[in-house]
Amino acid sequence: MAERAAVLGRPITHSLSPVLHRAAYAALGLTDWTYEALDLGADELPVLLDGLSEEWRGFSVTMPCKQAAAAYATESDPLPRLLGAANTLVRVPGGWRAENTDVTGVGMALQLAGVEQVGHAAILGAGGTASAAAVALASLGAHTVDVVVRDPSRAAGVVGVLDALEVTARVATFAQTPEVAAPVVVSTVPAAGQTTVAGLYWQAGQTVLDVLYAGWPTPLAAAVQAAGGQPVHGLDVLFWQATVQVELITGRPAPIEAMRTALDAAVPR
Repeated sequence: MAERAAVLGRPITHSLSPVLHRAAYAALGLTDWTYEALDLGADELPVLLDGLSEEWRGFSVTMPCKQAAAAYATESDPLPRLLGAANTLVRVPGGWRAENTDVTGVGMALQLAGVEQVGHAAILGAGGTASAAAVALASLGAHTVDVVVRDPSRAAGVVGVLDALEVTARVATFAQTPEVAAPVVVSTVPAAGQTTVAGLYWQAGQTVLDVLYAGWPTPLAAAVQAAGGQPVHGLDVLFWQATVQVELITGRPAPIEAMRTALDAAVPR
C-alpha cells in the first residue's frame, strides 16, 4: 500500500513543503510515498482527518490549522501542549500525535547565523510562530524578551509561554517602540505589516530573523542590512523544521543535502 502525506492549510499554493518532502522521499528511496498540498481551513481539519485511511502517515500543518491540529491530536509532544499549536501530525496507533518543529526551525536559523547565546531578545508579532520563537530564544538563554505587537491584547499567548519558561516578557506596541534595542530579534509579522517593521529604527550589529521567505529580501531585511545589521532568511526556518518533519513522518534520517539542493533550485538566493 502506498504511503501518503501532505501539507494542510489555507492558502496553500505558495507552500514549499512539497518541494522539500518530495525531494526527501526520493532521496530516501521511498518511491511509494506521495506528498500533496491540501487547501482547507481550521474547521475542516477534523472532518478530513476523521475520514482518512491508514495509508495517510503524516501532515505538515500551516496556518490557519495549527491550533486545530493540536486540539485534534490523540497524543501530544510537550511543545504543542505548551504552545497550543502543532505544525506536524504523525500517525500513531489509534490516532495522531501532535508535534511542533517550528522551535527547531527558529533555533537552527539563529544558531547558523552565529547566535550561540542571547540574554535580551525581541519578538515582533504574537501569533503561533511567535510562541515557537519564544521557546527557541529561551533555549538560547534569553532571560528578557520584548514582545512588540500592534494590539497588546493579542500578546497573551506568547507572554504565557514566556512566563511558563520563567522568561521576563515586556509587551509594547509598535507605536510605543520606534526602536528595537535587543541584539537578537525574531519577526513573525506577516507581509501586510512589513511597512511597519521596516520603518523601525534598526542598529548595526543586530541579528534579525524574518520568518517570511517570499519576496526576499523583504522590506524588513533590506532595512536591517542597510543599518549594518544581519538579516536572517526565513527559508532557513522552513528548511530546518521540514527536516525534523521528514524524520518524524517517515522514521528515517532526513537527507539534508538533497533537501537543500531542491530548495535552492526552487528559490534561488
